[in-house]
Amino acid sequence: MQTSIDPSIPNAGRVYDYVLGGQHNFEADRQAAEYMISLVPSTRKWVRMLRTFQYEIAQRLAAEGWRYFLDLASGLPTEDHIHSVVPDAKVVYVDNDPVTVAYAREILGDNPNVRYLKADIRDIDAILNAPEIEEIFGAERKVVIGFNGISVFLRESEYAPLIQALYDWAAPGSRLYATFETKNPELTTPKMEQFLAMFQQMGSPYYFITPERALELMQPWKPVTDGFRPIASWLGVEDQITEEDREGVELEFYGALMEK
Repeated sequence: MQTSIDPSIPNAGRVYDYVLGGQHNFEADRQAAEYMISLVPSTRKWVRMLRTFQYEIAQRLAAEGWRYFLDLASGLPTEDHIHSVVPDAKVVYVDNDPVTVAYAREILGDNPNVRYLKADIRDIDAILNAPEIEEIFGAERKVVIGFNGISVFLRESEYAPLIQALYDWAAPGSRLYATFETKNPELTTPKMEQFLAMFQQMGSPYYFITPERALELMQPWKPVTDGFRPIASWLGVEDQITEEDREGVELEFYGALMEK
C-alpha cells in the first residue's frame, strides 16, 4: 500500500473518506472516486453499508459490555466511529496512510481513551507490541478487533500470519468483526475490470474472494451464531439491494462477527 504523501495521486483510504462524505481528501481522490462510481454505481451504497455495519457492531458489542477495541485499517475517526458510538470505550485505531493518521490525530485531539497508530497491518507484530497498545489496554487482552473494509486489499497469502497473530494475542472470548467483498469468480464486466485497474494504479490492488474462502482464511476464529451473513441482512435492508447493485457479477458484501 502507498505510504508517502502525494496529493496528486489518489489514495484508497482517502477515496473511501470522500465516498462517505468526509472532508479529508484531495482533488485527485475526489476525481478517482467519481470515476469509480461511474464504473460501478453501487459503490456508494456498499461503502456506506460498510461503515453502518461497523457502527451497528460497535453498538451491539457495547451493549454486551465490551469496552476495549483495536480497529485495524481504520480510516478517519469521523462522527460515527467507535469512540463516538461508545464514548467510554478505550480504542486503538490503526492505519498506514500518513495523511489519514495526521488528520485523525487532529480530530481526536487529547482524548485520553484513544490512540491512532500509524502502521501497516501486515506488520502485525509491530502493532501488537506498540506502546500505544500498552497505554490504552494495559494488561487487558479480552478485546474487540475490527477488520472492516480491509480484506479486499490483502492477498490470500497475507491472511494466515495476520489472523493467527491476532488469535494468539487475544484472550479467550475476544471478538473479531470483519467484512468481505465477494463476487462470482467466473463473472466480470469491462467496467468492473476498469474499476479494479484503478485500485491497481493507486498502489492498492483489490481482491474479491468467495464467502466460503473468507471463512477459511479467518480460521481459527469462529463465527458466533448467525455471525456470518450479508451486511444487508445485518442491517435489515435486504429489500434495498437490487440486481443493478450486484453489477452483473453477483456482488455481495458480507459481515462477520467471530470469537476466540
